[in-house]
Amino acid sequence: MLLKTSNVFYCADGGGVEVWGTHAYPSMPGVPLSSETARQIQPSAAGVKQVMRALPPSRGEIEAGKVSHGIRDIHRKAAASGGPERIAPPQSKALVHMQGTRHAGTLVPRQAPSMPKPQWHPPWKLMRVLSGHVGWVRSIAMDPTNEWFATGSADRTIKIWDLASGTLKLSLTGHISVVRGLAVSERQPYLFSGGEDKQVKCWDLEQNKVVRHYHGHLSAVHALCLHPTIDILISCGRDSTARVWDIRTKACIHTLVGHTNTVASVKSQAVDPQIVTGSHDSTIRLWDLAAGKSRCTLTNHKKSVRALAVHPTEFSFASGSADNIKQWKFPDGNFIQNLSGHNAIVNCLGLNSDNVLVSGADNGSMHLWDWKTGYNFQRIQSQVQPGSLDSEAGIFACAFDVSGSRLITAESDKTVKIYKEDELATEESHPINWKPDILKRKKY
Repeated sequence: MLLKTSNVFYCADGGGVEVWGTHAYPSMPGVPLSSETARQIQPSAAGVKQVMRALPPSRGEIEAGKVSHGIRDIHRKAAASGGPERIAPPQSKALVHMQGTRHAGTLVPRQAPSMPKPQWHPPWKLMRVLSGHVGWVRSIAMDPTNEWFATGSADRTIKIWDLASGTLKLSLTGHISVVRGLAVSERQPYLFSGGEDKQVKCWDLEQNKVVRHYHGHLSAVHALCLHPTIDILISCGRDSTARVWDIRTKACIHTLVGHTNTVASVKSQAVDPQIVTGSHDSTIRLWDLAAGKSRCTLTNHKKSVRALAVHPTEFSFASGSADNIKQWKFPDGNFIQNLSGHNAIVNCLGLNSDNVLVSGADNGSMHLWDWKTGYNFQRIQSQVQPGSLDSEAGIFACAFDVSGSRLITAESDKTVKIYKEDELATEESHPINWKPDILKRKKY
């Protein structure tokens, strides 16, 4: 059946469309008009699709099919072997993709890493000079209550000073040689001392007398340290060992052997590694306290490691030597950075909770550093007391008080000096003269 609209006839049975025009439509040039050639039947949409499917694909379609199939195949295999992270290519170190911008997908140069600006710290100034010892002052220990501190000297005495007023409260005699190490207990009224007479003594500060001796060192004792949570004492010395003592029973729990020269410094903390030692053999050792064995040896220093300082809040520590001051990360001793510039024999390190690190040297120079960035914000040259030689300017020990607002130094001019922060200093009066030096930072 045919339906006519204008001059167009639609075939109702879906067979096609017949067009009848007023003008003859020859099929091709030179074909005479007849009843057959006077009309042209157009195929249906289904017929067109069928014909298109039957035609061979063009070259462009073949190439497009190859590329898309290849990418699809790669993605499928990558997902099967390694998950989504295998599909995304790793970011280049030099170029990054710009996402979410007008130039999305383009590559731009990656910015060089920038050093964080150091925290501003007020400068420190000399507050008080305490004289009373008649020999080099070799060691300092702070009272946990922050009321007094003790100093040990080459005059074989231990003196206890009032922190607020600086007055001498007590002198303890008993050692027969230089007192090189001091430690004050937080839980008992005990003061521990070690000296070049090979002796480690426990003083009862309620009776002001020696109540225990710890025998075992074969040579001079150079440093002492108390464990913060367990009642044990660690001492180290010139016999290349560190010894762990039970405070109550006087028994030697462990002899930590491994260093090949004098062990000059020892520090302790509540978590593993619980003991850290620095030695004149240029190494630092981290010790497993339970096993009594070395768990890690750090060999980065080229000179004797005379000083250690553990950060009070962060899980890190610093070591001081004549070549460099180095920062390390617990528990494996991963190297953080060098603090270069204190070109002297560093005898002592001090560190407070405000991220101020102080290093004292054999020539009387004292450098103060910002812990985070290693910026040296102040340098102090110690002045000897009148009547002393200039060559007697030397800092043997330093310690911050419990609050971190006072710095105490033990010096070779037989004095104890107390420093404090300058209250009048501001960021405008003492600006940070900081120049980032990323490229020259050593990686070891």
